[in-house]
Amino acid sequence: MPAQFLLNVFIAVLWTLISDEDELRFTTFVAGYLVGIVIVFLMHRFFGERFYLGRFFALIKLIFIYIRELVLSTKLVLRHILSPKIKIKPGLFKYETVLRGDWEITALALLLMLTPGSVVIEVTQEGDAFYIHAMDVEESKDMLLRSLNKFEKAIMGVTR
Repeated sequence: MPAQFLLNVFIAVLWTLISDEDELRFTTFVAGYLVGIVIVFLMHRFFGERFYLGRFFALIKLIFIYIRELVLSTKLVLRHILSPKIKIKPGLFKYETVLRGDWEITALALLLMLTPGSVVIEVTQEGDAFYIHAMDVEESKDMLLRSLNKFEKAIMGVTR
């Protein structure tokens, strides 16, 4: 991935230097960068890895998924807080993940802990399961499992 980016920047610099202008302009560099994106996209299979902007778009998708899940879980927590009687049943459950590697597991744990109403208590020694505390296990467990599944897919889109 860094090689693709550096090649793209090199193409943009060449485009800027070769252009017939009296002074260097940022717009010329941007135009060269866009031309470089097309060239690198056409050549990316020779690098033996995915196109580098694919990971960038996957990261943007992960951010939007997180914001959506944050809003939904915040609404759930606010509904519990503002209700006249608190009828929650907190509890623990185990979630087995398909993610591997320190970065992927850490990212999933942090994304989950940043959403209200859930906390990762422990990650197993092998890194294949989480013990999660949910504010209301009966009501929010299904929503939490859907969120975890979405987060896993989005993280794998960024890292793999």
